[in-house]
Amino acid sequence: QLQLVESGGGLVQAGGSLRLSCAASGRTFRRYAWFRQAPGMERNLVAHIDLNAGTTRYADSVKGRCTIARDNAKDTVSLQMTALKPEDTAVYYCAARNDVTLPYTWGQGTQVTVAS
Repeated sequence: QLQLVESGGGLVQAGGSLRLSCAASGRTFRRYAWFRQAPGMERNLVAHIDLNAGTTRYADSVKGRCTIARDNAKDTVSLQMTALKPEDTAVYYCAARNDVTLPYTWGQGTQVTVAS
């Protein structure tokens, strides 16, 4: 069964940094994304990477503060977050798919809490 496993969440002070990692068991996808969902809110896209095209895109709210990248040595996709704000507090989900017409495969989520 295909699985995505996130790691790296936790509690951090405002202004701090966190690095989230996503590992896909059994295969490598072409497209990976990080979404986040705060309590009572919709799940929203944070960052996306197309490994074949070599392109990335980010939500306006995180541009300049987050970087999504492939770590070939670890066979993971990471989300490096800096200058964290309390409003970044959410459950962060890794998602992956090969084609945009296919549904995402989702991870279980990892909690990120930014204390003010």
